[in-house]
Amino acid sequence: MRFLACLFLVLSFILGVYSKLRDPYAILSLSKQADSQEIKKAYKKLAKEWHPDKNESPEAEAKFIEINQAYELLMDPERRRLFDATGQTEDQPNFRKQHDYSSFRRFDPFEGMFSSFSGGFRFNFKQGDGSNIFQKQSITFKAYQNSIVALSKKQPYLLLFYSDWCLACAHIEPIWRRLYEELDPINFGMATIHAGREVELARKLGVKTVPYLIMLLDGHPYHYTEASVSMVSSIDFIRGKFPHKLVQRVTEENLESFLSGWLDNKVRVLIFGTLDIIRLRYLTVGWEFRERAVIGYVQMNRADTDSIRTRYSVANKVDTLLVFHEDMHTPVASVAMTDLPYATMKDIIEGNKFLVLPRLSSQSVFDALCPVESVRSRRRLCVVLVTQDDPTHDPSRAALRDYAINDQARDRDRVRYAYLFREKQVEFMNALTAASGSPIETNHHIVILWRKDQNHLKYEWLDGGWEVEPEKHNTSREALRAAVQRLLHSNQPMPYETVIQELFDEHAQGIIWRIINKLVSFQDYLRENVTQDDLVPAVSILVTVVFIIAGGYVMSYLVKLEEDRASKGNDTYVDTTGRVRPQPQLKVHELRGETYNGLIRMLKPGCRTIVMLCDSESKSKLMPKFHKACWPYRKNKTLMFAFLNIERASAMEWYKRILVLGLPEPRDLNINPKNTIGTVVALNGHRKYYCLYHAKHPESVFGPSASATAATAETEGLRRRPVRSGISGDFMGFSDNETESDSDIEAGDERKDSVASDKPLLNYYSNILFEDQLLEGLSNWMDRLFEGTTFRYHINYWPDWPGK
Repeated sequence: MRFLACLFLVLSFILGVYSKLRDPYAILSLSKQADSQEIKKAYKKLAKEWHPDKNESPEAEAKFIEINQAYELLMDPERRRLFDATGQTEDQPNFRKQHDYSSFRRFDPFEGMFSSFSGGFRFNFKQGDGSNIFQKQSITFKAYQNSIVALSKKQPYLLLFYSDWCLACAHIEPIWRRLYEELDPINFGMATIHAGREVELARKLGVKTVPYLIMLLDGHPYHYTEASVSMVSSIDFIRGKFPHKLVQRVTEENLESFLSGWLDNKVRVLIFGTLDIIRLRYLTVGWEFRERAVIGYVQMNRADTDSIRTRYSVANKVDTLLVFHEDMHTPVASVAMTDLPYATMKDIIEGNKFLVLPRLSSQSVFDALCPVESVRSRRRLCVVLVTQDDPTHDPSRAALRDYAINDQARDRDRVRYAYLFREKQVEFMNALTAASGSPIETNHHIVILWRKDQNHLKYEWLDGGWEVEPEKHNTSREALRAAVQRLLHSNQPMPYETVIQELFDEHAQGIIWRIINKLVSFQDYLRENVTQDDLVPAVSILVTVVFIIAGGYVMSYLVKLEEDRASKGNDTYVDTTGRVRPQPQLKVHELRGETYNGLIRMLKPGCRTIVMLCDSESKSKLMPKFHKACWPYRKNKTLMFAFLNIERASAMEWYKRILVLGLPEPRDLNINPKNTIGTVVALNGHRKYYCLYHAKHPESVFGPSASATAATAETEGLRRRPVRSGISGDFMGFSDNETESDSDIEAGDERKDSVASDKPLLNYYSNILFEDQLLEGLSNWMDRLFEGTTFRYHINYWPDWPGK
């Protein structure tokens, strides 16, 4: 009877709750024409207002249930259609329909009640009281972005997504408590996230259900994919996500290479233990100090590690930690305990995380070794040796290292010793050598630095450099000691001051490694988040896209084959071996700003570009003659052909600039563009010179038989016109005489070019030419161009294209 009474009470409560479900449109304050977006917006607003955790009203729980019921009805098209037609709201529970109560976006009104049966029908809709560990450790999206991601670079983080009304979350709460008790002492960060309140963060991390476990390392999330959560599976998941060689296993075979690897600017740490697995605390300390230390693990109960334990006198009943700097034979710090606490290991490594003579390899190292000290009376000095990444500089570094070992005992807090590679820290060295008193050759020199603030520092160069020869070394040591003591114990100002930029990070990954890491991370994300149901449509879409692209490529290839087949009769020739080969074509490009670099500035050695000057009107007349003269050289792969439209202001300005650069003395030029028509320029981009052809150019006047023609003229008593210098003006298109330069070459009378005429030279030197006569001597000039007998106008550089 007691059972029946209890059952009656439960059913009465359920029916009481559901009987409150009125018109869902009225509950959400919506019209019957509301779409899904309006329904969602109204639901979020009311759910936030009446959520039991945020509203202390006694009616909050019932109101919250009613809001969820109305939302579910209106978001279900079938149920909404039924309500609109009949007014039925399905007040009775629909046990045939299986709701996904594992999702934090759904609400299960029965979960809270039936989960309370074991507690005597208390009907508690809240998931615990103020002592709930999920609520204590809960963080927001803003806290995740601003704090957790940055902290995960040094401290691993374990994140758990939960929600209210989640029975599975309550089941793993004891496991989470145990994880917290085990991981918190070894520097493991742990936080929980309410998936219902932080929907954007859940979406960003790919969380689809609750509870959901994620491990965060250096801002990268790793997803827990097991079906159930337990202590063993959670620890295995955490251990497997650390980098493979974060803590290396060390035996007799690799001990020497491990300890001698300090040239990477990191100290070496050996941890001796008896377990065959590497403890999590060793992994977390390795993660925190991975930028400054390399950690190795020696398992003491193995035969191949006995000599290591004997070598460093390590007891076999306690765990031991040894820290090594440059000397692999003697550790600089050690600690032995039955169970090494994380805090102890951290303190030991933190106090010895820099070598005796570390390298300034990044800004973080520079800030740690040479911190800012603005008070002159409390200067903190940084003694830096300038070297190169060269074995021949090892003696200099070794000498300063020996000096630092003896000197650090006295002034370790205020003086640090370091070195740098000059070829790696170029900008830093440029700032130090900007002063007039800096040494010309800075290798093997010491500079003493004092940082006033983050970007400003004062410095002083050690006189005489850092000598390592036995007869000079003592002098260098005494000079360094005197300079350091003088700067520490007096207010004497340092002679130089400069502004520095951030140091180059020598340990930063290159672009290739960053791409590889991104690909690996993307692969991990796909493996952990993409199911087979998601993969099939994605593969289908990818195959479709590839098929379309391949089809387009095949079609374009077939069109190209058809075009080649149509023109094959004119584009082939038979070579001396009888093979049919494609006929070389003569392509004439236009020289302008877009093609300037390719046609001239970036020419390979031995290559030249032949450029003809014309305008729109003369192009149709001159281009066939230019094409005909250049056609015999179409097979020459060292030649390119182009034309320059002088009607473009930028083209005319560029032509004027190269003429000025070719003159022995710069002077102002008055150029008539009409006088430049028909000029041909051969430009050698690599050797920076050009050759000129023009009908009035002296080289065009005297062809292959120039000397014979001149002799004939003299014997006939004809007075020869003086030959103009190779850099005279009018053949280039300009003249000192403005009247002459303004003449139009197209307005002249007929030119006679027969040497057998009565006055061949006088007619040949006439200032009057027609357009169809401008390129008559181009073929002969091209022959002399390849013979090397044309005049070369050398310039210092190719000017920039105007307006580019």
